[in-house]
Amino acid sequence: MSSKCTHCPASFEVTSEDLAFLDKLSPVLKGKKYAIPPPTLCPDCRQQRRLLWRNERSLYRRTCDLCKKSVVSMYPADAAFPVYCTECWWSDQWHPSGFGREVDFGRPFLQQVKELQNVVPRLALNVINNENSDFINHSGSNKNCYLIFAAEFNEDCLFGYQVIKSTGCTDTCDCTESHYCYEVIDVDKCHSLLFSQNCTNCSSSAFLFDCKGCTDCLLSTNLRNKHYVIRNQQYSKEEYLRIKKEIMETIARGKLFEVLQEFVTIKEKGIHRALEVVSCENVTGDYLKNSKNIRYCFDVSYAEDCAYIFTGFQIKDLMDVCHTTDAQLGYDSLSLGYGSYNALFTHGSWGSKNLLYCDIVQTGSDMCGCVCMKPGKYCVLNKQYTKEEYEALVSRVIELMQEHGEWGEFFPAGISPFAYNETTTQVYFPLTPAEAKKRGFPWRELKDEALNVTKTIPASKLPAAIDKIPDDILNWAITCEATGRPFRIIKQELDLYRNMRLSIPHFHPDERHRRRMALKNPRTIWKRSCMKCRKEMETTYAPDRPEIVYCESCYLKEVY
Repeated sequence: MSSKCTHCPASFEVTSEDLAFLDKLSPVLKGKKYAIPPPTLCPDCRQQRRLLWRNERSLYRRTCDLCKKSVVSMYPADAAFPVYCTECWWSDQWHPSGFGREVDFGRPFLQQVKELQNVVPRLALNVINNENSDFINHSGSNKNCYLIFAAEFNEDCLFGYQVIKSTGCTDTCDCTESHYCYEVIDVDKCHSLLFSQNCTNCSSSAFLFDCKGCTDCLLSTNLRNKHYVIRNQQYSKEEYLRIKKEIMETIARGKLFEVLQEFVTIKEKGIHRALEVVSCENVTGDYLKNSKNIRYCFDVSYAEDCAYIFTGFQIKDLMDVCHTTDAQLGYDSLSLGYGSYNALFTHGSWGSKNLLYCDIVQTGSDMCGCVCMKPGKYCVLNKQYTKEEYEALVSRVIELMQEHGEWGEFFPAGISPFAYNETTTQVYFPLTPAEAKKRGFPWRELKDEALNVTKTIPASKLPAAIDKIPDDILNWAITCEATGRPFRIIKQELDLYRNMRLSIPHFHPDERHRRRMALKNPRTIWKRSCMKCRKEMETTYAPDRPEIVYCESCYLKEVY
């Protein structure tokens, strides 16, 4: 069936598979099924609404409201609710059920959820098992890391996003099982790789695009198992080392921008795969691996029978979910992980099951409208009930939500604890303050924390050559060339630039992240013709883009 999005001009299809899935997940209580209605928003607007709940990068210095220690938090000091540090939140000094309340059937249910949000303590950061890694979020099992987000099992990594099982990597995006890489995007099992994108098993190389199994290569595209290649031309080892030395000396003199501009031209002339899909069956989307029977999914691996998933790993039977790992049965939710099962319209379910309209549940089950719950069962608005009481009450809650037009959709914007520009949604769906407010999204005037420094210097005034950068730069604030925001260089970072003979960055870490994300293709599928065989294909390269884009068949024939 064709539908019109109620938030944007787009039309979208609700397929028979979508309807069958909604019927499958519709809750049954006391023998009555409460049907989940078809979505009223298009897939992009549904994703936008969910991502408004995911603050990864906006960090604040504040006080824990229990122990009164200074902590780093994703919530500012003036947040409407209490915020606890990790130790206090998990301690036995309090329990979320102490804030439990009865349902008022004279008012909208989600209004009551919002009121509960304003009193239940929230975790300052979503982190676990980290060592010497205070300035990270949505991350676990990291050591000596700084400003990495959505990252796990890393050591000595800086300024990264979705970094997994890596060591010594800096300024990266989607970097997996890699070591000592810098300014890379979508790389896997790489070592000492710089300024590269879409590479696997590459080492001691720089400025590569879509290369696999390459060592000692520069400024090239579409290479497979090559050595000593520069600008897609084969050289002897001696000639390669001579030319490489010239290029690296150019960079050391502060001419990195010129080499990067050359790489942009080289990359555009390379062959671009219509979709990055590997070892999949019956799938649509991009950056998909080892999956089958999934529709309109992006950045997903090891998935089965899913639709409209944005960033997921090892999942099954999910629809309209963002940022999920090891989850099964879920709809219109985000941050479902580690054994989450049957979560509907929920933000944050870890080791939990059978959740309805919950906001963070850590190892619980059978909850409705609960906020920041530790282990528990049969709870509504954080209040404990028997199984029989719970089922009867939830039936009445769903009917209340149906009466007020709340049932069957994710939380509205006003329920989120974050402002629009604090969250990941601003990355994928950027808006101006005026645009956000017009559409009913909250906005926060962000101010950088005052830095305790000896001097402030515009990035354009920095010495171009790394040899001319003094040790004292660690005590300076640098003003970003693009945004005017101040930022500092830390020692671990300075050592890296000196070892690699690289210039000091001229952009704030957030601006560097934004630019890396802009190099990734959008989460949109277009139809266009293969530039080799002219057959129509689906791709995330818009028809008016200048790159040479081949269908899967032509790409494989040309590259392998």
